[in-house]
Amino acid sequence: MQIKHAMAVVVAMCFGAAAHADLRDEALTAAKQATKFLHVQVSAEGGYLWRYSADLTKREGEGVVTTKTVWTQPPGTPSVGQAFVRLYEATGESVFRKAARDAAEALRLGQMRSGGWQDRVEFEPERRRKWAYRVDHGGRKDQSSLDDDKTQASLRFVMRLDRAIGFEDEVVHEMALYALDGLITKGQYPNGGFPQVWTGDPRDPADYSIKPASYPDSWSREYTGHHNYWYRYTLNDNLAPDVVEALFLAADIYGDPRYHDAALKVGDFLILAQMPDPQPAWAQQYGYDMHPIWARKFEPASITCGESQGVIKTLMMIYRRTGDRKYLAPIPKALDYLKRSELPDGRLARFYELRTNKPLYFTRDYKLTYDDSDMPTHYSFKISSKVDDLRRAYEKLVKLPADQLKQGGKHTPHLTDKLQQRVRQIIDAMDHRGAWVTDDGLRYHKQPGPVIDMRVAVRNLNVLAEYLAASKP
Repeated sequence: MQIKHAMAVVVAMCFGAAAHADLRDEALTAAKQATKFLHVQVSAEGGYLWRYSADLTKREGEGVVTTKTVWTQPPGTPSVGQAFVRLYEATGESVFRKAARDAAEALRLGQMRSGGWQDRVEFEPERRRKWAYRVDHGGRKDQSSLDDDKTQASLRFVMRLDRAIGFEDEVVHEMALYALDGLITKGQYPNGGFPQVWTGDPRDPADYSIKPASYPDSWSREYTGHHNYWYRYTLNDNLAPDVVEALFLAADIYGDPRYHDAALKVGDFLILAQMPDPQPAWAQQYGYDMHPIWARKFEPASITCGESQGVIKTLMMIYRRTGDRKYLAPIPKALDYLKRSELPDGRLARFYELRTNKPLYFTRDYKLTYDDSDMPTHYSFKISSKVDDLRRAYEKLVKLPADQLKQGGKHTPHLTDKLQQRVRQIIDAMDHRGAWVTDDGLRYHKQPGPVIDMRVAVRNLNVLAEYLAASKP
């Protein structure tokens, strides 16, 4: 009986190994097919938009696109390119390297003289002329944007590609270092904060005194114009965690302490930017005097809970890298404040009035109000509360001994049944071209029906990469 049992185990292992090998072959074939479809049939100059009609006749970024244009804002070019990098790292196959390298070339042609990227790259000569692209000699508009993870995502992709190909491509390597230099020398202010947009114009550090955040004596309840808010200290749209992640990745890849130090300076700014009682959280935008300010006409000077939750995550990220408890010190008061501010339904208002802490909303004609009955629909004026999850993460983190704090390094994939099941679903969902088609419709064309969405493509390519890395023989 023991011999029969042992033989049964061996047979089962052999069948299991064979099935596993078959799935790996299928996954690699699917990844190659999807990559070739995207690279050859979908991309423009190696870059990508957000959504395409299933027949590829209509295209969208953050709006309808009819020109030779690609998007840098995720899930555009850097997101797709980074998925190709992961596939190349997992397999060493040249098809993935080529697609990733061409995506990087699209970004090279869109890199600003100031070092970063805007939300898109224009390839038609007439449309390129207004932008100060680094590779061109014309163009006056030199704006590197940190809004919505544009420059950060582009930089993370280019750095990871640089590492994956052994730093042997001088063009890719130099592009990454040029962007990093622009980020920390032209983008970062003396107090460690970043603007939403930076340019190549020189700045005198003496013009930007380092001081803690405070309440203004008064503030306008009516929008008075933008006042170039994008050059002021910004936390909007997860700018801080995206920048810190990019800087720590740069420190890991290149070993230059300047990038690590720049990330810590962001943490120092976040400590300064915490508002005093009775609202010990953070604003969306600050003036140079460290008072909360208006941004767009639906973004008032206020306490902003989405950004505040992102700041807490960022401070914990920095603490994991440093073990310095000064980065944890602002968190307990902030969590208590956010918990007190939850709405009756458990959510948080996006905006709270300075000092009074009353939830702020807008009417459809953009009048500031305390009433939530007539809000615009393009913007979330109420958000989910992550306070309880953040508190659990914080309490777990403070108990960890220093030698167990995460010190960076590459992700290690693990082969699980769930991962294999997901891979099978992804393979089965692919059409004959190598495309994943959904019925989500084209948002800006206002057209229902089948589309190719880069969010889906990137997610599926990353799952295939995870599996191929975890299942290496």
